[in-house]
Amino acid sequence: MARRRNERLAELLEEAGWSRAQAASAFNRVAQENKLLDYTSIGRSHVSMWVGGTEPSGAAPAILCQALSRRLKRAITPDELGFASPHSPAQGTLDWDVDPLIVLTDLGRIDLDADRRKLIGGAVYSVAPLTLPGERWWQAMTQASQRTTPRQQQVGRGDVTMVEELTVAFSRMDQQRGGGHGRTAVVQYLHSDVADFLQGKFPSDQVRRDMFSAAGELAYLSAWMAFDNAEHAVAQRYFVLAAKLAARADNPPLVGHILRAMAHQALDLGFFKESLELSTASLEGQRYAAATPRERALLGVVHARGLATNGQQQAAAQSLLKAEDDLASARDGIHEPHRTFFFSGAALAHETACTLRDCGDRGGAIRQFRQSIRTRGAAFRRTHAVTLGYLGATQIANRSVEEACATWSGLLDAMEEGIYSGRARQAVYDVRKLLSPYRHRGIPVVAELDARAASYLARVD
Repeated sequence: MARRRNERLAELLEEAGWSRAQAASAFNRVAQENKLLDYTSIGRSHVSMWVGGTEPSGAAPAILCQALSRRLKRAITPDELGFASPHSPAQGTLDWDVDPLIVLTDLGRIDLDADRRKLIGGAVYSVAPLTLPGERWWQAMTQASQRTTPRQQQVGRGDVTMVEELTVAFSRMDQQRGGGHGRTAVVQYLHSDVADFLQGKFPSDQVRRDMFSAAGELAYLSAWMAFDNAEHAVAQRYFVLAAKLAARADNPPLVGHILRAMAHQALDLGFFKESLELSTASLEGQRYAAATPRERALLGVVHARGLATNGQQQAAAQSLLKAEDDLASARDGIHEPHRTFFFSGAALAHETACTLRDCGDRGGAIRQFRQSIRTRGAAFRRTHAVTLGYLGATQIANRSVEEACATWSGLLDAMEEGIYSGRARQAVYDVRKLLSPYRHRGIPVVAELDARAASYLARVD
């Protein structure tokens, strides 16, 4: 019996303005980002078969839907295309209603086993968990921890301090080398010692809440490192876990910090509507009101970026001004949480530049990117590389090809010093892509940089 043509898929490809080859290229890019190497060789013939009625297998429906969602800037689901949703044993960890201690145990069993880890790697970043639960859920999470039956292990203030200090050390390493360096050690500690602490006996409710906060920050760091290394499905699971632990701790500013990071990830992956919803939620109530000035500024600039990508330029400008005021009010004597240590004037300039770029102000974006590069300290090499990549991309979009090449030369210098970051590595892929229109024009700096980028990627891929 002849297969029935998938008219809905054909309509969406037409709406996206994609040929079959372009759709295949977008599909392969999403598969590569999610480390789904078995799905990175899709060609135009595969897309033609799907339009013709053949259903994609395995994780392919989710990959295709994510590619279309990014292009069309709205959520496209497998159900909408008549595809069966891919089964993933790790999918349950995204359920907001699953107890965080159960999630922590399940993620540990998977993430620390090379074979089982493929269960997470075989999943795709999903739009479903970006819809946050209602206020009653957050209240219930705070109350649930008070009903937990503890084990016999005694957990004290010194244990909390130890988790906090190790998180600080891992966080500084992440800023220096990128999320691809040392995350296994973070995960190991989280799933062994810290998981046991969370089920121990506490001398007071304050110590209990502080331990859950410390665990939430470490889970957040694991998520951020995975996000930075382009392991997006893994990162998403740890972000949700971190938010649950922060809710158990009754720590609204930490919840806001995590939602801000989830918004950042959604923004980078092209889920603009969902990103704005998450960044808006990060500013609600005590998440912003109880936060310190530096953290308020961080929440504000990510919100500004979300507004910009959703076409709300005036609101984005207002959000930037408010973030500037918040950061200006940070001063000695105000105890800031360590998780904000990286957010300085240089980081504000970087995020401001991204916002201006997304508003169409390339000149303003270039000035802010340069300001960020000039003022960032040596302790933040990973973000420095990312900023150089973004600056070069903005310069070449502004037809300043030789300036872009000079900027990207600095990016490659930074990467060759040992940065393990998927975001920074993606910037090098973008170098080759953005240089392609100029590759055969006989411009010496283009040829030299293109060859250097190709050599670097051949070594690291």
